[in-house]
Amino acid sequence: MAKEVKKVAFLTAGGLAPCLSSSIGYLIAEYTKKAPQVEMIGYINGYMGLLKGESIPVTDEVRKKALVLTKHGGSPIGNSRVKLTNVNDCVKRGLVKEGEDPLKVAADQLVKDGVDVLHTIGGDDTNTTAADLANYLAQNDYPLIVVGLPKTIDNDVYPIRQSLGAWTAAEEGAKFFVNVVKENSANPRALTVHEVMGRNCGWLTYKTAQYYRKMLARTKFLPEFGLTKERQDVHAVYIPEAVMNFEAEGRRLKTVMDKNDSVNIFVSEGACVKEILKEMRKKGEEVPVDAFGHPRLDKVNVGQYIAKRFGEMLGAEKVQVFKSGYFARAAAPNKKDRTLIESCAKVAVQCALEGVSGVVGPDEDQGGKIRACEFSRIKGGKPFTVRRGSFRKLLDEIGQPYPRKKRVAK
Repeated sequence: MAKEVKKVAFLTAGGLAPCLSSSIGYLIAEYTKKAPQVEMIGYINGYMGLLKGESIPVTDEVRKKALVLTKHGGSPIGNSRVKLTNVNDCVKRGLVKEGEDPLKVAADQLVKDGVDVLHTIGGDDTNTTAADLANYLAQNDYPLIVVGLPKTIDNDVYPIRQSLGAWTAAEEGAKFFVNVVKENSANPRALTVHEVMGRNCGWLTYKTAQYYRKMLARTKFLPEFGLTKERQDVHAVYIPEAVMNFEAEGRRLKTVMDKNDSVNIFVSEGACVKEILKEMRKKGEEVPVDAFGHPRLDKVNVGQYIAKRFGEMLGAEKVQVFKSGYFARAAAPNKKDRTLIESCAKVAVQCALEGVSGVVGPDEDQGGKIRACEFSRIKGGKPFTVRRGSFRKLLDEIGQPYPRKKRVAK
């Protein structure tokens, strides 16, 4: 029989996504409905707040207005990037003292606060850290469980079929490009690069391009006066999972430039990273990494690399790089995402009350059933399947040759 749940805590971590505030709102509403006696708190700034013992209470007034949170982006309790197994980083940032184990500090704080259930809302790094914490709690007989929700606009977490907020991020990225593409009318021979978030997975870039082209299909043009669909269309989509032939693409896109006087490229921030890192190291440049050991993509700057290389090849007179990531990831969730978030929150509360740990989301190994996926199965870096028909259809429509797939280990 599951232990009675008297107190639960929430934390959000990692980068933003259009689901954090909503997830908390739906969780609070569901607890208020199913177990109104349960006390709730939110740790400030993710695992950082947990280590420092900083939290805010969910008051009666917050319970009454909890659904207000479902219409907002960002996180009301704040995020941070902290890996509990990266002891040196935690010590360096003053989150734990020298000689302390961050996992034990976190566990002891949960016990001190009287928490029975910890809800983590984050991506693969957040939930692998949650898995480390859940494993530590189980091995050391701490009487509490961890129930996560999958947040990542990259949509790249095994075995989650659809991450919370990813649909919205793609839609918002498309809206962003509807405006910035007009910059190609400011100069002749304009090269516009739209850099989309996605370290290892090209799903968001593909989906953003797909949504954008659907919006374009509903738009009226006046080609008789120079306003053409062709100038505003997507001419290339580059993602981490596919090998790109720069020379061949340069020749193809120069033909597009000569015909339309503009070229628009959608590229994942993680595309071509290995090539760029190789060049940086060859020049003796340092490659900075984050707390999880990932190369910092803001320093790698894939969009600029693509723009410079193709700008020269296409004879572009104006080259611009636009990044939709921060615009898209901070948005409030759309209706489709809110429906998924609410469904996952309801299952997460039920799992918590029944004493079941895991990351709650559509389990792709069980036909997309929303359930608590075991922490042992949670892993980041799930690649986008470039062989899927909709992606091939997109490339066919824009005249881009089908790319050679990179070998990606699962």
